[in-house]
Amino acid sequence: MPIHQPQQRAEARPDRTDVRQAEAALVEHYPRLVRLAYVVLPPALGRHRRVLAAHAAVQRALPVTGVTADAPRVPAQSRRAKAVPGRRAAARGSRADAITSGEATADGTADSSPSGAPYALMRLRVLRSALAYERRPRWWPGRLPVPAVLRPSTPVVWGLRLFPRAGGADELALDRALSEVPGEVRAAFALHLLEGLDESGVRALLAEAKVSEPAAAVRRAARLGGPDRAAARASLRSGEFDPCTVQTRPSDLLRRRHRTRAVALAAVLCVVAGGLAVAVDDQVRGPERSRAAEPPAGPALDPAKLARTAPERWADTSRIDFSAWPARGGRTDDTELLGRALRVWAQPPKTVTVSASPGTVTVPPAQPPRLLFAGEVDGAAVVLFHDAGVRVVRYAEPLSGSGGAALDFARTDDADVTSGAAVVVSRAGQRARFLLAPWIAESTTRDLLAPDTPGRPLDVGPDGVTAAVARPAPAGGCDTWPVLQLRSSERIVEKHAFLITDLGDLTPAHLTYTPKPGRGAPSRQPREATGPEALVAWARTACSLRTLSGSGVRSVNNWAFAEQRLPEGGASADWLCTRADTWRGAGRVLVQFLRPATSPTDPGTVVADREDTALCSRFGQHVLAGTHWKADSGQWYVLAAGSRAVTRIEASGTVKDAASGPTLAVRAPRDATVRLTGALREGGTLTAVH
Repeated sequence: MPIHQPQQRAEARPDRTDVRQAEAALVEHYPRLVRLAYVVLPPALGRHRRVLAAHAAVQRALPVTGVTADAPRVPAQSRRAKAVPGRRAAARGSRADAITSGEATADGTADSSPSGAPYALMRLRVLRSALAYERRPRWWPGRLPVPAVLRPSTPVVWGLRLFPRAGGADELALDRALSEVPGEVRAAFALHLLEGLDESGVRALLAEAKVSEPAAAVRRAARLGGPDRAAARASLRSGEFDPCTVQTRPSDLLRRRHRTRAVALAAVLCVVAGGLAVAVDDQVRGPERSRAAEPPAGPALDPAKLARTAPERWADTSRIDFSAWPARGGRTDDTELLGRALRVWAQPPKTVTVSASPGTVTVPPAQPPRLLFAGEVDGAAVVLFHDAGVRVVRYAEPLSGSGGAALDFARTDDADVTSGAAVVVSRAGQRARFLLAPWIAESTTRDLLAPDTPGRPLDVGPDGVTAAVARPAPAGGCDTWPVLQLRSSERIVEKHAFLITDLGDLTPAHLTYTPKPGRGAPSRQPREATGPEALVAWARTACSLRTLSGSGVRSVNNWAFAEQRLPEGGASADWLCTRADTWRGAGRVLVQFLRPATSPTDPGTVVADREDTALCSRFGQHVLAGTHWKADSGQWYVLAAGSRAVTRIEASGTVKDAASGPTLAVRAPRDATVRLTGALREGGTLTAVH
């Protein structure tokens, strides 16, 4: 790494050759620099302004007079970035991107980051320019939003909207994750994966870009994109993040025409009477319907080009998900309704209520979506689309009255027989109707809080829409928890029944159960929660599902990871780990202690609550938890239990004790502070989850 010499400003002179070298580096690596700027820029700008700002950041990076002696350091490149195995598709995408950008070696493989002071200077200046969009002037009040005039300017494109090509589910998830972190974290992520810099190189470059805490940014960036860094790198190099290969669409033609007329009329009126300008502007803008955005035209918004699946396709394919759903409902040929739904999706007016489950993008479709349903349900015309295997979109408009339309989005990537079995088609008060998958042969309803009560048959119409069923109460008392028990057709799987429940999203959550560990038996796997043992466990934990409402949950598993004999001759207690997996990948864990109870519906005690964790999944198979417990004698204890691989538990702090095996019970004051650690059979230690 070159040594950074102190600058002698009195002797520094502009060098025209350095300017030419910088210009050559910019021209040669222009696509690479623009992609870097695009990733670092705040997604809140919108895709159109973000594309323009990325090009502006690179074009403004060229020095005006020359490069002086204070050239930036050239950070070291990561060796891992040069040879990281990836999936075949990821490798093809990376190679194609490198060739498109003029950054491939002779053998066709993607080269690492360009070296040399001219490129390093351009990269640093681009980075500073992109990071400036989230910085506020020092003199600007901290609580006030920074007006656009104080942000770096962007080029003006009149009459067109520019945006990169839409990616797949991985790219959409990565873009969502990047939008939730600050610019310096996005910069660290891009410098590592796109530029191939190691951690020390990223920290050094961020420090030169005036980032206050570069080490913290690097640590947060390491958690982005999941463990598969090759896949994350391929996503960054895809068309989703390529502002040099963009699609164009016309902007709002109607509004643009109105604005042009308004500007001309306002200019005339300003000459005659400037005081009337504001009133005339309001009059020219017209009513709300005139201001509604006119969506761009294209094949994706043409009702005639909607994808439709053959009615019996689901029984003759190995891909059982929403792509196998046929178009159903009484208005599947209503082109006016379908066209209206597509236009509202492309650009919703202000009168439309838009909602989306966490991690779901609401951008217009890039290609014609698949039609799942179009019909009338509970006084509304409802249309359901499936877009590119990534999301389900529901449009609903009232058949009469003055109510507004609604537009709802939910993720559905990698759906299967159970998670793609139903979609909420209508909600009215505390009741809902579902559109069931074509492979559902039998449907019943049951109450999780009544495990011994058999299910009741649920009527389903010829279009697949169920009768109205009760929904779980979102707040207040928890006296009942309705679920649907569905059975798949024997044409695809035999004797397969499963439970789903409405947690406030378009797609209900799939409920499963993992039994207690057997003595000497291999580890158990999640199974359907329809057996007696599973229903008893869910009866005591069902009310904890209320904390998951509206969080985009895909499935919830109850894992009975330990059974403990209570001290003083008490009965046995169970330890459960309730894990909720979301469509966006993040998981939430509730560890619950089920003490002996007189009622099968007595709720368990939540002793730990952890978000964004791999605990209690196949990537986090070991768990240890503890709680305080009061015996009938009045004596307080600290109880602890671990999963099947825990061979010893130690307590330290207010009390000290240890026990062999996966459980521990030690006398301790009610407010005792105890630290619990466990030893694993394969070696290593485990700390208790809180």
